[in-house]
Amino acid sequence: MAFSPETVKKAFARSGGRCECDRKAHTWHSLRCPKILTEAQRGTEWEAHHKISVDAGGTDTFDNCEILCMRCHNAIPK
Repeated sequence: MAFSPETVKKAFARSGGRCECDRKAHTWHSLRCPKILTEAQRGTEWEAHHKISVDAGGTDTFDNCEILCMRCHNAIPK
């Protein structure tokens, strides 16, 4: 499953154009990742990520969507 374009647009607006990652295991940033993003960079610099995977019962909803830069996104175990 995938997020709707409307959900991604709302999540990107919530992000303020910044990666929303605040994972402590990502040692290249403290607190929230400072990476600045633009909407046009989706797929190259950032991706919409399921906070709770669909396999684990997560849904394609706004509350389960977070905007992550590719570095943070790729560092999350699959």
